[in-house]
Formats: sequence, structure tokens, C-alpha cells
Amino acid sequence: MIFDYETLKMLWWLIIGVLLIGFAITDGMDMGVAMLLRLVGKTDSERRTVINTIGPHWDGNQVWFITAGGALFAAWPMVYAAAFSGFYFAMMLVLFALFFRPLGFDYRSKVDSKRWRNNWDWGLLAGSAIPALVFGIAFGNLFLGVPFNIDNLMRVSYQGSFFGLLNPFGLLAGLVSITMLVAHAGMWLQLRTASVVAERSGQYGRYSLIVFIVLFAAAGFWVANLTGYQVVSMADTQSHADPLAKVVTTAQGAWLSNYSTRPWTMTFPILAFAMALSALVFSKLNKPALGLISTSLMLIGVIMTAGVSLFPFIMPSSNNPNISLTIWDAVSSHKTLNIMFIAVCIFVPLILSYTTWCYVKMWRRVTVEEIENNTHGSY
Repeated sequence: MIFDYETLKMLWWLIIGVLLIGFAITDGMDMGVAMLLRLVGKTDSERRTVINTIGPHWDGNQVWFITAGGALFAAWPMVYAAAFSGFYFAMMLVLFALFFRPLGFDYRSKVDSKRWRNNWDWGLLAGSAIPALVFGIAFGNLFLGVPFNIDNLMRVSYQGSFFGLLNPFGLLAGLVSITMLVAHAGMWLQLRTASVVAERSGQYGRYSLIVFIVLFAAAGFWVANLTGYQVVSMADTQSHADPLAKVVTTAQGAWLSNYSTRPWTMTFPILAFAMALSALVFSKLNKPALGLISTSLMLIGVIMTAGVSLFPFIMPSSNNPNISLTIWDAVSSHKTLNIMFIAVCIFVPLILSYTTWCYVKMWRRVTVEEIENNTHGSY
């Protein structure tokens, strides 16, 4: 074995975090671009300009989403089972919304009809806004606890409903998700487009950053006053996974306990706020490359803040806190984690290298004039 069981459990928490960050920075950016499409593009040529900034990349960026889902299934099978049974209708909504993206990108410009193209623009908006909102709502509900049970045969049963997910805190988390992705996309479009499209993109990106800062601060204040979860005792972290062999207590503000016991973790929320403010400044100074780097670091700060706040919990149970799923007891076997770790060490660098190569080779500003002169060779 490469690592002991406890180390592998921790490594897989980090790996899935990295995959989620990769998904947010790349495919999340594509979603933000689609959400800005009708705001920054006032004419058909301008909207095609916006679409072509992500045209060479959007399908490749979805690899991060697929990889994260596969990793979740392989590393945390009980979480996968609980999440996809509990969030079944939400996930189906995301899946059907995502159908609009490949269809919209590929078919939007096939017919020279204003009505046809407007309909696909709205389809792209829905196919991007709905997943961004639902993912945020799902993360928000983790802080509230998910109503599921696990019996002695390790069978997961969910007692909640789809509309139960649409609670005020979950919706706030969904709005945080949307605003951070739109802000990230605004910096991207300000960098990759020119003239009025770039100006509008920077403007809407800055608006989104301001709203994000307010909402993220509100979410932090809300979390500080939520009833959180803490592990009182559990089986040896080197032992086999058994989510029934621990004692969990709840207390107001418990989600912030990691920040007091490990002060260095305050780096992540500070990073999120600081990078949002720096992106505002860089965008205003018309330095969108630095703005894009800032929003990328902002996303890392937000995702790591959520992960550190929940740690070691992955999916707390509101029905019975003692059966909450953690990184120590909701994992696959030692052998499975080792094999999957080897696969990750091979394939994640390949994905990173290929993604980087694509962006480097296709890096340029997309202009309205280019699109109008290349009617049939672009989206």
C-alpha cells in the first residue's frame, strides 16, 4: 500500500476538493458566461462573440464535473448513495438543464432566425443558471443537515423532499454560487473580448462581485448562528468504515470550531474576501488578467471555506446526528482508495496539461469584426 488508511482518507478529501475547484474555475466560468450572454451582448454578433470566447473549451471543461462525480462514487460510495437519493429530483433538474448547453452552443447559429436564436439564448441561460443555483443550494443544505437514515444493513433512506431543499439558507447559498460564477465570468469576458462587450462585461462582473461580498458575508454570519455538528467520539480512523460507530453532538456555532482549533484555516475566508476586493480594483483599472486570477483564487477561498467549516463531515444527518457521514467512515476500502489514488496521479495531471495547452494555443481576444467576417467558422 502507498499510504496508510487514515492518510488516504484525508488525501481523498483534498482530491475531491481540488476536482470541485477545477470544475468551478473552468466549467463554472462557462456557466457564468452563459448567464451574462444577454446582458453583455446586445446584438446577435456580440452574443456570438461572447459564446466564442468559451467555444473551444466548454465541452472539455465538463470533464472536471464528470471526474468529480466519478471520484465521489469511487471514494465516498455512501455519500454518493445518500446524495443521489436525497437530492434525486434536484440532480435530475440539473441534468435536464444541462441538456440545453451542448444543444444551444451547437444549434443556436444554425438557423438565421432572430426568434430561433433568442430561444436558444434563454436555453443557455437556464442550462447554466439552474445548475449553478442547485449546486449552491445543495451545499447550503449540508450545513443544515440532510434528513436521511442508515439502518443496520447500511441502507440509506431519505425522508426529505425537493421543496424542503428550497429553504432560506439554501437559497442564500445558491445566490452566492451564482454571483461568484458570474463575477468570474465577467473578468474572463473583459479579458477575452474587446470594445463595448468588454466594458459591459467588466461592469457586470464588478456588480456581481459587490453582491457576492455582501451575500458571502451574510452566509458567514448565518453559519455562525446555525446549529452545527461536532464529533464527540468515533472508531479508530485507521479502521474499516462504519458510519454507525460514533457519537455526534450539536451546538450553535459549532461549524466555526475548526477556525478556533486550527487558526490557519482562517486563510480561506480571508482569501475569498480579499480576492473579491482585488478583482474589483483590477477590473476597474482595466487589468482583467489580474482580475481573472483574483476571482479564481476567490473561488478557491469559497470552496475551501465550505470544506473546512464542514470538516470532517461530508453529509450531516438532521434525523440522527450520530449517523452523519464523515471523511473517516463514509469511504471505500483501503485497497480501493490506493488504486484510485494511483489513477488520479496519472490522469489529473493529464487533464491539467491538456486544459492548459488548449487555453494557451487558443488564447486571443474575440472581436465582433472577427465573428462577422467568419460567419460559418464560429459558433
